[in-house]
Parts: sequence; C-alpha cells; structure tokens
Amino acid sequence: MENWLGLLRLRVRRGINLAIRDTRSSDPYVVVTMAGQKLKTRVIKDTCNPEWNDELTLSITDINVPINLAVYDRDTFTADDKMGEAEIDIRPYVECLRMGLENLPTGTVITRVQPSRTNCLSDESCCVWDNGKILQDMFLRPRNVECGEIEVQIEWINPPGCKGVF
Repeated sequence: MENWLGLLRLRVRRGINLAIRDTRSSDPYVVVTMAGQKLKTRVIKDTCNPEWNDELTLSITDINVPINLAVYDRDTFTADDKMGEAEIDIRPYVECLRMGLENLPTGTVITRVQPSRTNCLSDESCCVWDNGKILQDMFLRPRNVECGEIEVQIEWINPPGCKGVF
C-alpha cells in the first residue's frame, strides 16, 4: 500500500453504564469502522458494564478520517439494537507523534485534549509517554443514546514498509 502511513492499535477496554436494550440488561459489542475497514469486539452477555479488553488494529492511510465506533446489543431472533455511536479524531494524537520525542520519563503527559461539541470525549484525554511509546486513553460518550461511556486507548505502530507520520 503506497499511501499506508502505519497501523493504529485500538484497545476497546470497557463500557460503563451502557443502555439497557433487553429486559434488564444488554449483550453489548462494539463495531469499529474506518475508511472501508470494519472490526468487532466480542459480545459480552447480560451486562451494561462489559469488560472487552479487545485489541483491534486499523491500517491508517489518512489521519483526517475519524474512527467510528457503534455499540450494539446482540439479539437472537431480531436485528441487533443500536446503543449509540462515537467518533475518535486521531489528529491530536498524531501531532504528539510528530513531535519526535525520545527518552521521556514514563507517565509524562505530552498533551491534553478537552471534551467539546465537536468530539465525543466525556472527560479530558491525555497523550502520555509510556515506556518509549505514546498512548492516548479516552472515555467516549456515545451519541444518540440515553447513557453510557466507552473506555478506549490508541497506540501507533510503525511496521516496516509504511510511510509513517513523521
């Protein structure tokens, strides 16, 4: 892939207080889409507080294309119920990568991204140096749903043969 910039590891950690779509609970899973790619987490049965801890990897060709997350409730006999959707803008994270930082103490905060009307953050999100890597942890508030948050983390991977973002 000539336009391939690199890979982005998306850790879908957990859902918090997700909407009830069955009688007393839900069977949630997350669908991640970006530029024609589609990945899914596992279904976690009978909970509104699922612990996925699933790692999904996306090929990045354009940093301006957002990552879309949609949360669903798995149903057996009917179509799965939508439980909201959220977007991740990776541009603030890529700006940190482009700083070319090295040898920082683990835990150093590089930048802070504030929640706004243009993003789905429910709280401040920090890009942090962690053992030679930059990670960004996020709590996302899905749109078009009455409640819930999704905790995710992103990490850049620069495999051989990619252009990179530097």
